[in-house]
Amino acid sequence: MDLQLTGKKVLVTGGTRGIGRAIVEGFLAEGAVVGFCARNAEEVGAVERALAERGEVTGAVVDVGDADTLRGWVQDSAAAMGGLDIVVANVSALAIPDTPENWELSLTVDIMHTVRLVEAAMPHLEASDSACIIAISSVSGREADFASGPYGTAKTAIIGYIQGLALQVAEKGIRANTVSPGNTYFEGGVWEGIEEGNPDLYSMALGLNPTGQMGRPEEVADPVVFVASPRASRISGANILVDGALTRGIQF
Repeated sequence: MDLQLTGKKVLVTGGTRGIGRAIVEGFLAEGAVVGFCARNAEEVGAVERALAERGEVTGAVVDVGDADTLRGWVQDSAAAMGGLDIVVANVSALAIPDTPENWELSLTVDIMHTVRLVEAAMPHLEASDSACIIAISSVSGREADFASGPYGTAKTAIIGYIQGLALQVAEKGIRANTVSPGNTYFEGGVWEGIEEGNPDLYSMALGLNPTGQMGRPEEVADPVVFVASPRASRISGANILVDGALTRGIQF
């Protein structure tokens, strides 16, 4: 299936590892022009070099918690690429422990980075004939689990924000959706750390999934790329679960 993404201009926050990097690779594989950001300059450069032969890709060093820097990156990227068609808010602080600091961090990084990315990109998306906004939430935003608290609450708020946004921008021809992954394992990721530091929690989480395994980043990225593509033109205001049947509640 041709996803009709050739030449589409895409921005992804947090594109150096895990789900974010897989999303960048997925869009490149479909012929899109991709810009991504992350905080670590060395990692940004390494990924940019590694993916250069796969298509048009540009990395930037951005702390998405800094409003001015985030807005500047969006504007500079749109100018360099000649517009924007798709934005993916992927960065999370992964602030799970219930502390005052983590509540502040989750608000700034998870929620406000999503809102500010959308606000900065909106004028460019309004000029696109196939505009789409994707925010990465989590199954922890859909039901109570061990990550309820700062992280889970922020992810719930993102789903609510995007659902309302989809209604507001539909008349402009812009779509907005969330994708909610279940437990996703990759080198250097949170679940590798839990596996090493809290094996009981890791075993419990693994046992809850009826597939008997955690997901891979590319298994999340592929639905993101499809939902963002013009082939999914009627999907808006949806929360797409990518969790291997982990969550039990019926989603209305």
